[in-house]
Amino acid sequence: MNRPPAISTQQVSNERVIVTEWRFAPGAETGWHRHGHDYVVVPQTDGQLLLETTQGNRETQLRAGQSYAGLKGVEHNVVNATDHEVVFIEVEIR
Repeated sequence: MNRPPAISTQQVSNERVIVTEWRFAPGAETGWHRHGHDYVVVPQTDGQLLLETTQGNRETQLRAGQSYAGLKGVEHNVVNATDHEVVFIEVEIR
């Protein structure tokens, strides 16, 4: 499946954190990746994400302002499964 790429804009990168804004058009994806750091996601919009993982696919609901955390080593592809733009801020902890 040929999906458009999500757009990432790095806002901060220093010895302690990396802060990135992610913008997903409908159907856009991050591409497969493995997290090199523990991280926190802060949704800016509501939306449904499809998480493609090596253990199978699952969907998760984003709620604006309701953060969640993930661990170093997580491997997945993140896809916007809604019909509108989805935006979140990712804070990686070095």
